Amino acid sequence: MKKTLTALFLIASGSMATADGLPGMKGMDHIGFTVPDLEEAVTFFTGTLGCKAFYPLGPFSGGDSTWMQDHLNVDPKATIPAMRLVRCANGANLEIFQYTAPNQDSEPPRNSDIGGHHLAFYTTDMDGAVAYLRDKGIKVLGAPTKMTDGPSAGETWVYFLAPWGMQLELVSYPDGKAYEADFDARLWDPRS
Repeated sequence: MKKTLTALFLIASGSMATADGLPGMKGMDHIGFTVPDLEEAVTFFTGTLGCKAFYPLGPFSGGDSTWMQDHLNVDPKATIPAMRLVRCANGANLEIFQYTAPNQDSEPPRNSDIGGHHLAFYTTDMDGAVAYLRDKGIKVLGAPTKMTDGPSAGETWVYFLAPWGMQLELVSYPDGKAYEADFDARLWDPRS
């Protein structure tokens, strides 16, 4: 009985994964993505967005083996000349890769493509952030959209593009989102 109560306490407190989840799951550590020019990307994330760059890694190569294919699901001849870890305030780290590979696709995926993605950054000043990006020559896609209905009501968002075309987003919800009235649990929130 004591073991059962202890297990229930650990599950309820999030200290132990349930049978339906990944054992030991604590949260998101990093998001990795590939860019055409590592230095340009690091300069953009640090100089324009205000992130902090950490240690570089690389180069990596599988040589004549299939290590790259077996471990990273890329062409066996792919190489990683360099990669860098970056942190943008409060949230997951960014692991930025620069690859070379035979038949490498140089066009970033659109959100509608399989594997399409975007990175969203929370701001407390949407208007100021949009004006700042435009002043820096960053392409902002349209005007900020204010969600007034549905579970995301209270959120404002707008997409913008990194210099190499990667899709990014600004998001803000200073008073929370409408879904909070219907759910006891909360999505991760950069405001806390």
